[in-house]
Amino acid sequence: MNVEVERALADLTEVRDRLASVQRFRGYSSRVAAVSGAIALAGGLVQAQIVPHPSSAADVHVYVAIWLSCFAAALAIYYGNLLGWYLRNRGHRARYQSKTVSVSLLPALALGAVLSAAVYLQGVPAMLPGIWYTCYGLGLFASRNHVPRGVLTVAAMFGIIGAALLLMPNQWPALAWWVMSAGFAVGQFWIGWLIAAEGRTEGTTTIPETSA
Repeated sequence: MNVEVERALADLTEVRDRLASVQRFRGYSSRVAAVSGAIALAGGLVQAQIVPHPSSAADVHVYVAIWLSCFAAALAIYYGNLLGWYLRNRGHRARYQSKTVSVSLLPALALGAVLSAAVYLQGVPAMLPGIWYTCYGLGLFASRNHVPRGVLTVAAMFGIIGAALLLMPNQWPALAWWVMSAGFAVGQFWIGWLIAAEGRTEGTTTIPETSA
């Protein structure tokens, strides 16, 4: 009896893993993730040269301009990669996944945009890094069915860092040049490594597509 139960549990685990594999989106690129990490590093270096520790309204304007430019560049590369995958794959499932993945980050991005505008207009820009970390972590969590399992750990890291930054008694150090750069660079390089590792594990195995 125990042997049969163990065998049934093993079969259920195999089915679950296969379903998770089917759901996984193959259009993510480790290179795109690494480039996003490099953009974060570049943003930190630029900030270090211009406004390493923003303390005035003018400094904050520059700070926001630097990191919004980084976000825009990273999003352009991310969605450009998704568009390329969509155009290269004609299968119904691949295109459905492309559309699903494309919108999975949008609620978190919209929330981040609204909260960022609110705290900026209310004169508390030191909360911006915490909001950005937290919202990105939520976006990764929303994509959990389409990304390697290890990305959930990265999402938790972003969420914890974001919460810590938001709860700091003195939030102005959150605007230091290394805060955004270090966390987002490490997170994106980590994601890139997870995607590459999953690709190596799967090897040349492909999942049949249903023609449109």
